[in-house]
Amino acid sequence: MSETLLPARPHYTAGVPAEIDVPDHGVDVLLEQAALRFGDRVALDFLGASTTYADLSDQVARAAGLLAAAGVRAGDRVALVLPNCPQHVVAFYAALRVGAVVAEHNPLAPATEIQAQLEAHGATTVVCWEKALDQVAPGGDRGGRTVWAVDLTAALPRRSRLLLRLPVAAARAKLATMRGPVPPGVRSWDREVRRAQPLSPGHPRPATGDLAVLLHTGGTTGTPKAVALTHRNLLANVAQGRAWVQGLREGAETFSAILPFFHAFGLTLCLTFAVHLGATQVVLPKFDVDMVLAGMRRRPTTFLPGVPPMFDRLARRAAETGADLSSVRFAISGAMALDPDVAERWEEVTGGLIIEGYGMTESSPVALGNPFGPGRRPGTLGVPFPSTEIRIVDPEDPTTAVPAGQQGELLIRGPQVFAGYYGRPEETAQALLDGGWLRTGDIVRLDDGFVVLADRLKELIISGGFNVYPSQVEDAVRSMPGVSEVAVVGLPDGARGESVVAALVLEAGARVDLEAVRRWTQERLSHYAMPRRIAVLDELPRSQLGKVMRRKVREQVLTLSEQVHAVAADLAESAALRRRGVSG
Repeated sequence: MSETLLPARPHYTAGVPAEIDVPDHGVDVLLEQAALRFGDRVALDFLGASTTYADLSDQVARAAGLLAAAGVRAGDRVALVLPNCPQHVVAFYAALRVGAVVAEHNPLAPATEIQAQLEAHGATTVVCWEKALDQVAPGGDRGGRTVWAVDLTAALPRRSRLLLRLPVAAARAKLATMRGPVPPGVRSWDREVRRAQPLSPGHPRPATGDLAVLLHTGGTTGTPKAVALTHRNLLANVAQGRAWVQGLREGAETFSAILPFFHAFGLTLCLTFAVHLGATQVVLPKFDVDMVLAGMRRRPTTFLPGVPPMFDRLARRAAETGADLSSVRFAISGAMALDPDVAERWEEVTGGLIIEGYGMTESSPVALGNPFGPGRRPGTLGVPFPSTEIRIVDPEDPTTAVPAGQQGELLIRGPQVFAGYYGRPEETAQALLDGGWLRTGDIVRLDDGFVVLADRLKELIISGGFNVYPSQVEDAVRSMPGVSEVAVVGLPDGARGESVVAALVLEAGARVDLEAVRRWTQERLSHYAMPRRIAVLDELPRSQLGKVMRRKVREQVLTLSEQVHAVAADLAESAALRRRGVSG
C-alpha cells in the first residue's frame, strides 16, 4: 500500500488540533446535554413557531416512550419519510434513544424507490409525512408495518394554523401543499406523541459502536444502497467540525437548516452538529429564497451550511432587495464545486467567510475542508480533517501510490468512515479496503498539501483508449458564448468505447452547433476529449441539493438519440415507399 498522507497540519487554522477525541456515548446524548445546558434557549424555529431545548427534550422522551410501547427495540429500523420539520428532529432522536436505527428517506422520491428501500432494510415502523403516504402505503397497504402520519401544519404557529382553515382559495392551496389524506390504520404521530408517557430514564442506551443511521446513496459504484453509519461515525464528524470552525460559541449560534435532514450533509450539520452546539435552528420544509430571508430577519443566521446554488441565489436576492446578511459569520459549501465568483459574491454581501468542504455519505460526510481563514484556497477540496488520513493511488491498483503531483484515486481513513453498506457485504468489500481505507471513486491530485478534484472515477469517459474527465470538458465548454449550463457524459460508440457528448442548456435566443463547440474547445482540450456530439436540453436534471446528476443526463441524451434514430428510420422507410410508388 502507498505511503499514508497525514493531515496537512501546516495549513490548519491556529487552534485546530491534528487529532480529535470521539465521545464514548450515543448520539442521543447530544440533545440531553444541550437541554441541560441551554434548556430555555430556542432549539427550533419552524416558520415562526418556537421550541426550546427543554420542550424538545420532553417531546423526544415522549416519542421514545411511544416507540418503545409500540414494540420498537434496539437494532430495529425506524424509517423516517419526512421533510425538514420539528417532528423530524423529534423522531430522529427518539428512535436513537431506544437504540433503534434511523433509516432516512427522501419524502419526494417515487413510490417504487421508497418501497425498494423499505424492503431492503426491513423497517417495520415508519414515521411519514401525510403527503408521502402514497409512496409508503400505496392504496392504503401498509405492508404489515406500523405507520405514523405527520401533520406538517401541527408544528406551525397557532395563527398560521387558523389562517389555513379560512374558506379562501389561497388558504386551501397552501394547505394542500402541506397535508394529505390519511388511509385507515395509519396512526397520528402528533396526537400520540402528545399523549405518550416519557421513556423510563433507565431504559438501555445505545453504545457508541452501535449502528445509528442508514442513508441511501449511489455510493462509489452508482448502485443504490444504504450506507450504515454508527454513533461513533456521526460523533466523530461532529467533533471534527467543532474543532475545524474556531470561534463558534456554544449556546449562541443560529443555523439556517435549509439542507434536507435525510441527506448526510444536512443530517450531520443540522441534526447533530447544531444540537451539539446548543444552536437555534431556523428550520424550513424546503429551500425557498424568500422563506430563508424571512427566517433571517426573524432570527439572524450566524452559520449557514449549503450548496453553491443556494449561496448564489441568496446572494443575488440580497443584492436585489437590500436584505441584510451581515450576521452570517461562517458558511460551509459542499456537494459540488464552489464557483470562486459565487464565493466572492457571498463574502461581499455577508462580510463573513465561506469555505468548501469535501466528503461523501460514506464519510459521515465531511472528510476534507478548506481552513476557515486567509489560508483557504478556493477551488480546492481543502486538506484532511483532524484524525483523517488520505492516500492517492492508482485506481486500477489501489495498493500502489501514484507519483507525486499526478492524478489518482483518493482513499480516506478516519473515525468518520462508515461501517459498510447495509446487507451488502460484496459492495462493502469493494468500497472498504484492508485497514479501513475508503475508496472514494474521486480522481484527485495534491497541490502543496491541498487536494484538487479532477473527476469522478465512475463518470470517467474512455474514448479511443484515452481517459476523458467530464469536468475538464465542462470547464472548457461552459465559457463558450451562448452556453448557460453544460454536463458532459459518455455514450457507447463501438470500437471507440465511448463518445464524448455535451448536453447544453443555452441562453435565451442563442444558437450553438457541434462545429462551433469543437472550434471553441480545440485550443482548450486534447483532440480526443473534444465533444463528438451535443444535445440541447431545456434544463439539467439536479438532485435535491441542486447537484447535476450526470446519470440522469445520460439517460435523457440516450432517449433523445433513440427518438432521433426512430424518426430517421421512419423517414427512410417513407422515402423507400415513395420510390416504389407506394403512398405513405
